[in-house]
Amino acid sequence: MINKRKIVAPADGLVGLKENIQADSLSGFLVFLLALPLSLGIAKASEFPPIMGLITAMIGGLIVALISGSRLTIKGPAAGLIVIVAGSVSELGGGNNELGWHLALGAVVVAGIFQVLFGVFKFGKLADFFPLAAVEGMLAAIGIIILSKQIHVLLGINPVNEVTGKPLVEPLELIELLPHSFVNFNSGSTIIGIVSLIIIFGMPIIKHPLIKKIPAPLIVLLVTVPLAIIIGLKDSNPKGFVHFDKGLFDIFTINVSFAGLSQTAVFIKYVVMFALVGSLEALLTIKAIDVMDPYKRKSNYNQDLMAIGVGNIIAGVLGGLPMISEVARSSANVNYGGKTRFANFFHGIAILIFLIFATIFSDLIPTSALAAMLIGVGAKLTHPRVFKHMFHIGVEQLTIFIVTIIVTLSTDLLVGIGVGILTKIIIHFIYGLYPKSVFKSNVKIQQQDENTYLVKIKYSAVFSNYIGLIEKLSSIPKGKIIIVDFKQVNLIDHTSFQGLYFIGENYKLDGGEFQTIGLDRFKPMSQHPMASRHKRL
Repeated sequence: MINKRKIVAPADGLVGLKENIQADSLSGFLVFLLALPLSLGIAKASEFPPIMGLITAMIGGLIVALISGSRLTIKGPAAGLIVIVAGSVSELGGGNNELGWHLALGAVVVAGIFQVLFGVFKFGKLADFFPLAAVEGMLAAIGIIILSKQIHVLLGINPVNEVTGKPLVEPLELIELLPHSFVNFNSGSTIIGIVSLIIIFGMPIIKHPLIKKIPAPLIVLLVTVPLAIIIGLKDSNPKGFVHFDKGLFDIFTINVSFAGLSQTAVFIKYVVMFALVGSLEALLTIKAIDVMDPYKRKSNYNQDLMAIGVGNIIAGVLGGLPMISEVARSSANVNYGGKTRFANFFHGIAILIFLIFATIFSDLIPTSALAAMLIGVGAKLTHPRVFKHMFHIGVEQLTIFIVTIIVTLSTDLLVGIGVGILTKIIIHFIYGLYPKSVFKSNVKIQQQDENTYLVKIKYSAVFSNYIGLIEKLSSIPKGKIIIVDFKQVNLIDHTSFQGLYFIGENYKLDGGEFQTIGLDRFKPMSQHPMASRHKRL
């Protein structure tokens, strides 16, 4: 029997604003309380002026929210891009961060133009090309890199190269210098940092519904700002505070410089990294929030890419960090009851109001408190449960995951995820991947009657040919019966298996049926329900 029951989603546009203004304004304000300290911390960790993190969040709310292809995602600076942004500032500026900031903005603007083109040419589907284990490995590596820098900051130490005297940016060097920072810590900054960590990691343990609604970063600020005054942190570490030397009416100037084009190879490298990694993170967030959306609305990935590209062009010109659809703030928006795109808009209004009075808060927010918040983000990305989850899916997934982490830490994000993808393809060949199906899917659709479609897959169903498979499936009308036949397949990887599962679940929500046959012929590579499977020998 076909399920025809469908939940009615909130209206979009001005009608949706009128109907849901109370829920959206409340959620937007609560998200603002979360976004405020995180945006400041991300900007400072990225070697940008802290206030520029708020500029990006404001643009993401006031402008990008109105043209985005997703209703519930919150646009703003992301911890996942800290590594790339800080690297661009250091490399393009040759160690001069003030110069590097302006040059990095040029790469952000050009990357934004490419993101607009990605959307125009419908490249949103390319998010499905990247294998999940490699993406998780990239994110875990980013988490380790964040931890490697922010632990020093929490301890009140600025790690520098003993030979050049310049701040360290390489993660392995930062990790190597951790014992030195633990021995030479600043007591005031460390006290603030430890208290902040207790709040960040302790609040999620409290199950009271009211406490769960309060953003932990807000509590960190409410506690550490007066605590810093009480313990006299300014006397022991006068540079350990966030400084706003300009207010809203002073920062709306053109800060971008394209002089970095003279460093052609480095400039292109960061344009590619901003465009690809930023787009990938944004698309993964959109997919995750679509799953969380109680109304199961389907976002327009290509429209969202164009919107983010427009936002990055504007932010880059004015001096802001690159933006994405940020997962922590977006999931908070869903949990706080946001209904439409105007929750993001109200979050932008709240940031605008704060920016007007920003200079009042100058030198009040301890840097070590922001470092603790980012340590919380980094710890989530590289938590032991992520390693355990990869092992649970399969040893081959754990292998790809770890290889991606190691190579990323040793080189950079692009090389890391590239080697992760190559590792996955090699493993597929070991398990019998047909060369002819590496990048090409072999799918035939037979309409058996008015309501039933038989989808026959031949050879292999893996991440690298998955896009072709979903394009064929998307051609089938909604509300029908789809039967996917795996009898002529010899290998199904985790990325394709999980992707088909979610396609099937969404198809059922639209009133159809989604079935599979022939899976009993396969041997799962683990006990995980969506583990990779190969033909029984």
